[in-house]
Amino acid sequence: MINMINVLFVCMGNICRSPSGEAVFKALVKSLGLEDKFYIDSAGTIGYHEGEPADSRMQKHAAKRGIQLTSRSRPIKNSDFEKFDYIVAMDRNNYKNINSMDKNGLYSNKIIMMTDFSKKHYGEDVPDPYYGGSDGFELVLDLIQESSEGLLEEIRRQHEF
Repeated sequence: MINMINVLFVCMGNICRSPSGEAVFKALVKSLGLEDKFYIDSAGTIGYHEGEPADSRMQKHAAKRGIQLTSRSRPIKNSDFEKFDYIVAMDRNNYKNINSMDKNGLYSNKIIMMTDFSKKHYGEDVPDPYYGGSDGFELVLDLIQESSEGLLEEIRRQHEF
């Protein structure tokens, strides 16, 4: 039996990309019967939307894929650095912001980019769809889905299950 693996998805406001990362990854883990091995959450680098549900447009696009976004926005906390094994940034700006919160660099090995696990879009940002149209929300879900598969594969390799 392995210890619970804690995964945190992070974007700026925690209303579009990171709640989608949380929900898509949860759905993937559940589809493989691995939900007892994971604790999955999301947060934002700002607390502007704290307590709010995911953006209604993001919820609509995710629902079309059978994915429910149920989380409430919250800002990332200092305690998250110790609690989570993987802190997954959606883009380079948030990656930098998360790293700057880790003042002594104690947790830099936990902070990773979402698309570092993508075969098609390695190293790209998951773009913020907030000010765009429907295509942006669909692109976000496509990138997250493909990257989540790679992330889970890597976690399973590291933890040997």
